[in-house]
Amino acid sequence: MTPAEIGDLFTHALYIVLVIVVAMIVPSLIIGLVVSTFQAATQINEQTLSFLPRLVVTLLAIMAFGPWAVSMVLDFTRQIYMNIPFIIG
Repeated sequence: MTPAEIGDLFTHALYIVLVIVVAMIVPSLIIGLVVSTFQAATQINEQTLSFLPRLVVTLLAIMAFGPWAVSMVLDFTRQIYMNIPFIIG
């Protein structure tokens, strides 16, 4: 196995992690921005006001994107296991 092949596997794994994290975190960031804008406009300085909507949206994102994320990781794992003879030899 050449260093280029190891780099390709590592790059693909990092890409999968990045895509899954973005799918789970971006909705929470958008809701946090909306709530923060609302707080700034109304001058409400309550720390817990932004926590609950972000928590709910993050949990909904995990429920929505969870099966897709697991299937991506399983496909990558299957690909690694199927290519073990080619990787070693």
